[in-house]
Amino acid sequence: MRVATYYRNNDIRLEERPVPPIGPGEVLVKVFASGVCGSDVMEWYRIKKAPIVLGHEIAGTIAAVGEGVAAYRPGDRVFISHHIPCNTCTYCLQGYHTACETLHTTNYDPGGFAEYIRIPRLNVDRGVFLLPSEVSFDGGVFVEPLACVIRGQRVAGLKPGQSVLVLGSGISGMLHIMLARALGAGRIMATDIHPFRLEMARHLGADAVMDARGDVPSWVRQVNGNRLADLVVVCAGSLGAFNQSLQCVERGGTILCFATTEPGVELSVPLNEFWRNEIKLMPSYGNSPYDAMVAIELIRFGRVPVEAMITHRLPLAEAQQGFQLVAQGGDSMKVIIYPQQ
Repeated sequence: MRVATYYRNNDIRLEERPVPPIGPGEVLVKVFASGVCGSDVMEWYRIKKAPIVLGHEIAGTIAAVGEGVAAYRPGDRVFISHHIPCNTCTYCLQGYHTACETLHTTNYDPGGFAEYIRIPRLNVDRGVFLLPSEVSFDGGVFVEPLACVIRGQRVAGLKPGQSVLVLGSGISGMLHIMLARALGAGRIMATDIHPFRLEMARHLGADAVMDARGDVPSWVRQVNGNRLADLVVVCAGSLGAFNQSLQCVERGGTILCFATTEPGVELSVPLNEFWRNEIKLMPSYGNSPYDAMVAIELIRFGRVPVEAMITHRLPLAEAQQGFQLVAQGGDSMKVIIYPQQ
């Protein structure tokens, strides 16, 4: 089979590998669509494991099932979670599924930028989700990223009517805008440095947009009734965006650190001000099986019209171009690779 192997952002090689054999309790999935995630192009993070076949936003059909698999059969249309929790450790039992050690050590073989992937027994047990007929393979690509956004807004406690500021209107920022709109948020504001992304943010649900290099706190007050934002979602991995978030959150509000920086970067927080004004600063990583189920339903019924984000559809042989588009962050949004083409 063909795979697109990652060596670095500007070096994605089309290579041949054997189709991975499956054992008892495992399934083989034929990948029809695989999205390029913003985390796929975080070179400082990915290059440590290179060469590697990436891709974790996948949709396809089950090609074969191993001995003992009764819940699925060849031909089933599926989304597969690459990271899954054990559901039995202290963290899982307290609802912190993404802190589970099992979640951080599970994956499929090899990755979604391949014609076929082997799904290990544990992932088959709790990471396979059947796609309803209303969800296309393109829509299925968004289950994982949307599930992560769902978890983020869930743990941040977003309430209907509250104002939302999204710093960084890339893939995750756009999903936060769309989900906040679907959940009944009040004023939704978004920033970025690219005109293309600002226009798309406005088109997909933001009430107001602004270049992130301007005086964002003053602009937020201007467009939000002289108030700062109840929820600030940081979707840009720059220290500047995190510092900006500290100046844009309203009293009693929350800063959701959805993006991350490179290791070793520290944020100076005005503790006394946050203490007096009951401001919460919290991160969110990954998603739980519950969030994936919710994502499928929101996509199924068109509450979050994810396919409107797709700007590029490429065959596997052009995966290098897909990675460059996402890494450059210019006039592109969601890039989908089709391993069967």
